[in-house]
Amino acid sequence: MTKNKFVYVVSVIFLIIGILHILRLLNGWEAQIGSFVIPMWISFVAVVVAFYLSFQGFRMAKHN
Repeated sequence: MTKNKFVYVVSVIFLIIGILHILRLLNGWEAQIGSFVIPMWISFVAVVVAFYLSFQGFRMAKHN
């Protein structure tokens, strides 16, 4: 696998993660690890981080 292909695949994965967090926020889905319920505000942060990483990855894949 080439570097560009790897970066592209990772960018798509981060895009999917961002979309899933948006769906969690819109639908009010609860996320739980063991007995710990993950607060909704974590998804706001995750959306920003995931979309930023996806955007930067697509930019990197395009320029190389």
